[in-house]
Amino acid sequence: MSRRRSPRPTDLASELPPISYVWETPNRRPRRAEWDIPDPAAPGRLTPAMRAKLERIVRRAPEVMVKITGRTKSVAHLKSHLAYITRNGELDVETEQGATLAGRSGLKDLQQRWEDDAGLDNTRRRDGSLSVNIILSMPAGTDAVTVKDSSRAFAIETFGYNHDYVFVQHLDDKHPHVHLTVRSLGHDGKRLNPRKADLQAWRERFAGELRLRGIAAEATPRRTRGRVRKADRGAVLAMRKRKITPDVDRLARNEVLSEVRGVRTAKHPWDEQIKSRQDAIRRRYLDYAAELQRSGVAADHELARQIRQFLDDMPTVETRRDILKKELSDLASTRRRGTEQRTDADRRDGIPGDERDR
Repeated sequence: MSRRRSPRPTDLASELPPISYVWETPNRRPRRAEWDIPDPAAPGRLTPAMRAKLERIVRRAPEVMVKITGRTKSVAHLKSHLAYITRNGELDVETEQGATLAGRSGLKDLQQRWEDDAGLDNTRRRDGSLSVNIILSMPAGTDAVTVKDSSRAFAIETFGYNHDYVFVQHLDDKHPHVHLTVRSLGHDGKRLNPRKADLQAWRERFAGELRLRGIAAEATPRRTRGRVRKADRGAVLAMRKRKITPDVDRLARNEVLSEVRGVRTAKHPWDEQIKSRQDAIRRRYLDYAAELQRSGVAADHELARQIRQFLDDMPTVETRRDILKKELSDLASTRRRGTEQRTDADRRDGIPGDERDR
């Protein structure tokens, strides 16, 4: 007796792939979060967690920043870093045990303890790190007390069971932020060596702690918001500020100029991949807007409208190469207009052509 198969659903929702493609960070092994887990009964439908994340994205919830600023590799470097984040003892520092160390005496005690611990670390290579230095930051206007409380909770959850750490909040910048310094060597003998997936998990956790305390926060990759260019490195930005052309800018311009002149045509498959990925992401937004529109619920219809507006406001997909080509084209047009204006002025002044050419 053959089993009768149930008819396959034909509605759009049953055919939709996981919505997490829109916001997942493009790494090899992304860590699964609650909004990535589909409803077993209806895998194509939006779960409440997915819907909440979509709302935060399209309503442009502030994006958190969790950034590794460096690693200390010597006792002198470590002591210098601790002095920097505490402003030479002027700012109180909090430890993983919840203790507050204040003033220069507190700074010296902290430096001495970490120096002693470093001396006992016989497994560290000569170039191995003593600490990993992290900044947790939010946009200007975010409540500083909540940022500090969220940073404390993040540190406890992420490092508190295996690593010593200290953190201190800086309020002398428009962006409220916390400096978190974590000892590389864990109590289990393993060293802290965060990867791309770890950094994204940290961002998600920090954003979650902020949301628990009433601050809308998100931790999505830039491609979720239609941005395809990576932020330039600090060293490159510093050189531009000093009116120095970095090698990366010079080489990129020369390459684009060669292509424009037809001297050399290079293939850049990654540019096509970027544009193809953005097309897929934007289609996915529209798919779920359509699903929300079919629900018959007013709140879902409003979210669908916000999703479509979010797409309309997304920036044009422009790679670095596209921007450089546009800059060269604008420069050429400006020079051509200047030449034409000078020629017209000379004609009005009655200057012969052979004189103009001299």
